[in-house]
Amino acid sequence: MADSRTETARKAAGSIGLVTALGRPAAPQAPAADEEWQLPGGSARVYYGQGETGVVRPVILADGFNLGPTDFDRLWDGLENGRYPFVSELRRRARTLVLVGFDERSESILRNSETVTAAILRTSAEQLGDNRLLVGGFSMGGLVTRYALAKLETQRMDHRTGVHLSFDSPHRGAWVPLGLQAFAHYLAQTGDDTYLRQIGSPAAQQTLWRYLDGVKGTPQESPLRTEFKKELQRVGSWPRIPRLLGVSSGRGDGVGNGVRAGEKALTCAGPLFDGTYFLGQSQGDAEAAVLSGVLGGPHAITTSGMAELDGAPGGTLEAFGILGDALAASGESVDTAHRSVCFVPSVSAVAIRDLDRQEDLYANLDELPPDESELDDYVLSGSNDPHAGMTAELGEWVLDRLPD
Repeated sequence: MADSRTETARKAAGSIGLVTALGRPAAPQAPAADEEWQLPGGSARVYYGQGETGVVRPVILADGFNLGPTDFDRLWDGLENGRYPFVSELRRRARTLVLVGFDERSESILRNSETVTAAILRTSAEQLGDNRLLVGGFSMGGLVTRYALAKLETQRMDHRTGVHLSFDSPHRGAWVPLGLQAFAHYLAQTGDDTYLRQIGSPAAQQTLWRYLDGVKGTPQESPLRTEFKKELQRVGSWPRIPRLLGVSSGRGDGVGNGVRAGEKALTCAGPLFDGTYFLGQSQGDAEAAVLSGVLGGPHAITTSGMAELDGAPGGTLEAFGILGDALAASGESVDTAHRSVCFVPSVSAVAIRDLDRQEDLYANLDELPPDESELDDYVLSGSNDPHAGMTAELGEWVLDRLPD
């Protein structure tokens, strides 16, 4: 009986996604690109502007984090067929869209920056006219492009970029609940480490504000993040030539998403993980989760000195919802009180405050001097929306700031 339940737990472990649910139906097929470029470590799909027959007034946008290669159909679908038809509006302005994808989205930011660099140089070589580029990306893609441009400047190479755009990118770090990080290590005992390979991937460790390296580990900055931050500083931290624009999917008035500190967000009642539950992150010395079930336990996951990160203003991720759905599909009895938590805090996306202190995390950014940000200009959403989701509010703000 125990072996059968352990095998069921193993199958559950292999079906859990971090930022998106695994095994989702395929997205509708994207329109055929006008050009497809093979690049080191990735590729690009090029869509000419309306009425154009070549690369004119280009906008280069890089994909964000996930496991495996870029799904261009889903990337297109999110940009065009969601809440705002961003691609159509961009091309209507006679702009060429260059979508950059990676062979492995969870690979190191430093390595994937080589793909972006190749895309920038090829775009410059093939461009008709001399308009400056917009180069940017979604989530992790904003960090990849930030580093790529800064490195090109240290090498005294002309990237011809007038605007850098980071769209809900974790400049000061991203957040995944520590209980979920511990659960990924816990599930790896089954022999399927799919969930752990996402949380423990190079890109995830480089972006997460705090990382847990085992069920009984101590939350801390990953050595991979420390190394990445040093390398970013080595190339000047930011590109100096382009105008720096940032977008946050979270609110700017300090109002959180409703996840209450210390409240149970997800509870399991068996047969696989009876007694397992996850709590909204609290300040001070606090319990974050208890892990129990066929894989052993109970293991109490505790934290100290944290702010209330799960409920903070920012772009949200269905971290508990994705996990709860996967476990329920495997036969687990699950109660999910909060599907979503903060993933990229607003203060991180607009590079204005760190995540250590409660008063900074929940600061009313609308009342802060804009020059406190490392960005030249930024916009925050009117609500705490899903991470890096394209909306009319944010999309039109970007379109109004395209380089001439």
